[in-house]
Amino acid sequence: MRNKKVLITGAAGFIGSNMSELLIQDNEVVGIDNFSNVDERFVKPLTHNRNFVFKKGDINDPVFMKGLGKFDLVIHLAANSDVKGGSTDPLLDFRVNAQGTMGVLEFMRLTDTAQMAFASSSTVYGEAVQLPTPETYGPYLPISSYGASKMAGEGFIAAYSHYYGFKSTMFRFANIVGKNSTHGVIFDFIHKLKKDSKSLEILGDGTQRKSYMHVSDCVNSILFVHEKLSKTDIVNLGNVGTTPVTRIADSVTRAMHLENVKYRFTGGFEGRGWKGDVKVAELSIDKLSSLGWKNSLGSDAAVDRAVSETLAQLSFQSA
Repeated sequence: MRNKKVLITGAAGFIGSNMSELLIQDNEVVGIDNFSNVDERFVKPLTHNRNFVFKKGDINDPVFMKGLGKFDLVIHLAANSDVKGGSTDPLLDFRVNAQGTMGVLEFMRLTDTAQMAFASSSTVYGEAVQLPTPETYGPYLPISSYGASKMAGEGFIAAYSHYYGFKSTMFRFANIVGKNSTHGVIFDFIHKLKKDSKSLEILGDGTQRKSYMHVSDCVNSILFVHEKLSKTDIVNLGNVGTTPVTRIADSVTRAMHLENVKYRFTGGFEGRGWKGDVKVAELSIDKLSSLGWKNSLGSDAAVDRAVSETLAQLSFQSA
């Protein structure tokens, strides 16, 4: 993608900062974030690039949004990403993820911005009985408010695309890992082992296994696929195969040069890491592959790369 004017919501976050870094090479980018999930650490270095402007604001603030002007493309990544906390405060997911997406769509309608790439999630499928799970699988029965809010966002995007002629690509993410991550299993394991190098608490019963995709493949595939498609569509982003949670623990302990670490499983709700956790998740990427995209890293390799990157960043930040 070149010579486009792009708005990135959630630009200070994990995927948003990686997307911003990629796009400012050849495009004019405005990034927005309200810093509800993260501070400015990842986005501040990008402001030295003349192709990037950052503005602090909320996607649920219509005055702020309308003042941003018209764009060629909106990459909507802003969300409450705390899937684990959904059972405690499900309304937060509704306000940020569902209502917030409506705010972005209204902004697009009012400014004649006609294209969107949306970060949806594999959690819309719920506990799918078909693995790998294709985009055509149904009915959708999400078991988390996060998944429900993403499903609502997809529905309104489809409706606005029909009403107003938007071209929107909805990407159902697998588990994305890599640099600039501020939460998730790798991040949690590292912090736990820094406190106790002899024992590692693993949420759930240890049988969880999911597909992981490196953030570099994620952001590049979003741009690749969106430009390939000519109309509104849904595409899974993931990898072939899954990585067990114990394999992730092994990767972290090995990278931290720890030996004989005892794994302690919490058992959890129905053996899950938390209420709303999908224990086994693997998306079909046949559609993604048919469009010509191939990941640079498989699921296990993505995890290993992310472990190294996260350790390096945490060491730098604590130095």
